Amino acid sequence: MAITAQQVKQLRDATGVGMMDAKKALVEVDGDMDKAVALLREKGMAKAAKKADRIAAEGLTGIFVEGNIAAMVEVNSETDFVAKNAQFVELVNETAELVAKNKPANNEEVLALVNAKGETLEAAYIEATNVIGEKISFRRFVVIEKNDDQVFGTYKHGGGRIGVVDVVEGADEAVAKQIAMHISAMKPQVLSYKDLDPKFIEDEVTALKARIDIENEDRKRTGKPFLRQVDFGSELQLTEEVIAAEKAKLEAELKEQGKPEKIWDKIVPGQIDKFIRDNTQIDQEYTLLAQGYVLDDSKTVGQFLKSINANVAKFTRFEVGEGIEKKADDFAEEVAAQMKAAQEGK
Repeated sequence: MAITAQQVKQLRDATGVGMMDAKKALVEVDGDMDKAVALLREKGMAKAAKKADRIAAEGLTGIFVEGNIAAMVEVNSETDFVAKNAQFVELVNETAELVAKNKPANNEEVLALVNAKGETLEAAYIEATNVIGEKISFRRFVVIEKNDDQVFGTYKHGGGRIGVVDVVEGADEAVAKQIAMHISAMKPQVLSYKDLDPKFIEDEVTALKARIDIENEDRKRTGKPFLRQVDFGSELQLTEEVIAAEKAKLEAELKEQGKPEKIWDKIVPGQIDKFIRDNTQIDQEYTLLAQGYVLDDSKTVGQFLKSINANVAKFTRFEVGEGIEKKADDFAEEVAAQMKAAQEGK
């Protein structure tokens, strides 16, 4: 029989399951509402749906690499205790592998993938929610492809709380992993200053100037040297005209100081380098290539890569729970909630 939208809505309201699950259940029982509710309860879907509005901001990242394809996923749980659960870890790794091998276009396609047991990932997540006793949800994924002459660098930190995949040219996997470790620690948002939005830079420079002013007020009270105020924040703003004007300013200062012109070439380049460092602080915070390399802070990441004739083509960094508003539970409450759930068989 034909299933109406009103029937689907009624079943969803009664059980909390998704639209497609409600429709499938109704089709299976020829539109009988009571039987559809019972069927969903048998499958555990209704029970899992009751946990759907809970906040799941803990969990793990998973990475799977095969040939020229890499996939990284984030799967969430309500507590970090569950993130160590063997079933949960297996589900994360299984999801990453299926994503890499099937290259889905969106989360809906991810959850429709079929695992080795012949069940969809959506069903596997419902089962995990029911067995483990708290909300288990798939959040996001990325599929990264490389060429034969490129290598992947992968790294997971904190047992998988942070995951990184990068693609490097002109170097081996050891270097690519070192860069991935840097990305994990330093949290760059983009590869280079060319990837920054001009409005973002402008807003960040305004905030930076305000922070310097506040810091200088403190330094004034304590008698410390003032920090030099900046006019720019990114190499994107340092045009040829800006650099030329700064060079002319420096030369005028040297002339006023009575420095002989023949030594200017020994002084000006270093001062220009300092000017660039001072006025690219937004790049240094947000862009990979401008950051000081954690394994050799005498160089930026870009300078290190240039020294070995290598470059990073792309990268992705996931940190579990970033952007999710977390519930502020203390440790005792968290343990008590888990014990209560276990006793109630939820």
